[in-house]
Amino acid sequence: MILVFLAVCAAVWVLFKNLPTSFLPDEDQGFVYVSVNLPAGATDERLNQVLDQVKDYLLAQPEVISFNQVSGLSGVQGSARGFVRLKTWAERPLPSQSAPVFAQRATKELAVIRDAQVIVSLPPAVRGLGSSAGFNFMLKDLNDLGHDTLLAAKDRFLREARQHPELTGLRTTNMDDASELRLNIDDRKAAALNLSYADINSVLSGAIGGTYVNDFLNNGRVKRVYIQGDAPYRMLPQDIDQWHVRNRNGEMVPFSAFSSSHWAYGSPQLMRYNGSPAYELQGRAVQGVSSGTAMEIVEEILADMPQGIGYEWTGASLQERQSGAQAPLLYAVSILFVFLCLAALYESWTVPLSVMLAVPIGVLGALLFTTTRGLTNDVYFQVGLLTTVGLAAKNAILIVEFAVQLQERGKSVFDATVEAVRLRLRPILMTSLAFGFGVTPLVFGTGAGAGGRNAIGTAVLGGTVMSTVLGIFMVPIFFLLVRSWFKSHSRHEGDATMANAGAPEVSA
Repeated sequence: MILVFLAVCAAVWVLFKNLPTSFLPDEDQGFVYVSVNLPAGATDERLNQVLDQVKDYLLAQPEVISFNQVSGLSGVQGSARGFVRLKTWAERPLPSQSAPVFAQRATKELAVIRDAQVIVSLPPAVRGLGSSAGFNFMLKDLNDLGHDTLLAAKDRFLREARQHPELTGLRTTNMDDASELRLNIDDRKAAALNLSYADINSVLSGAIGGTYVNDFLNNGRVKRVYIQGDAPYRMLPQDIDQWHVRNRNGEMVPFSAFSSSHWAYGSPQLMRYNGSPAYELQGRAVQGVSSGTAMEIVEEILADMPQGIGYEWTGASLQERQSGAQAPLLYAVSILFVFLCLAALYESWTVPLSVMLAVPIGVLGALLFTTTRGLTNDVYFQVGLLTTVGLAAKNAILIVEFAVQLQERGKSVFDATVEAVRLRLRPILMTSLAFGFGVTPLVFGTGAGAGGRNAIGTAVLGGTVMSTVLGIFMVPIFFLLVRSWFKSHSRHEGDATMANAGAPEVSA
């Protein structure tokens, strides 16, 4: 039995080491997101053509009910966001019709559209942890290497990451660099002409972008008045030279007298994260690959980045890293808490030890069932594992507690153990069967929230089955060996021994 127990501990270590990690399972929430991004400077007509292709494809899918779109998301030209509503879960009973599978298939098939990058993604399992499911991180310029170096690092990462089949939906949320018209103001000429920057900016903003002037009443409603240059006079770069600025002397000075313009290439959006220039990158693992595995691949790619280029996980990815680091401490504290409670209950250090030796048996069952179903070590699994610790201890307590009572009545350790096993077998089976059948609907649940229910139900059911099947054979051995090796006595045992020693012999 000792060899079997050592084999169980070794199997627990191997399964824990090889079990993929993640933070939260993908949930089928009945809808998916569609992100459409065209190259910088793309026109609305070109965007609408791409959206028509995307809409025709999605509405032709049997899982889709409707598709709604919003163009120019966040004021960015050449981009759009779509929302796809899927049919109810009862109308999508097959695994191939689930939202994660649909998102992966749609992203792959919409890749034939060459004019745009179309990504179909799941919403985050918990709202507020990122804009979509998958991994999220910031690629940062820590040593002020410049925008071009950071851009090259971003392109290099995307290029290398796309070579890994485990990753999909790789993209950046930053706006791509685009051509821009830059206006250079000659400070000396502007000062000689008695011009101020406030006057120059006022004319530019009013002529090119529009300026709010005042309000007026129209049929009882207040409407705002904006002024802007007429379209024919703000279409070409040379049109700026036709605009004039009034100086302090009341004279009209043309822009050509103190400025020059030229075309350049730059980023329309400069993002910083914790004080450093950064790019936000997103992606997710393909169906069947855990987010922990995907994050390990990302870290391997980022390890070869030039010196001065760093990264930080954000959103759900940051929470996954933090929760993974805290899990061993959580398990240790939970087991210690149970041990101390049992020690206080039995006023003995050996009785709780024989109970806690049954914990690896339940953990083995949880790991076996989770691995067999292809699930991951996520937050729900960790909750189920803590529940399994209690279940394994409960089965052991049913035997140990009765054995301790029989031993206090004067029976030997061996006789007390054998009788306790025989008398407590039915209660163990009854409680284990009741709990196992109670969590079975979680194991096979479908629909909204099925990912979390499957994860926690599988872990608990596996722990219940294994702690029952092996526990009824191994727990008595644990109790017998621990009591025999340590030969410890609780206060009740001492009282019982003194009572037996002081009692007079009575003959028939």
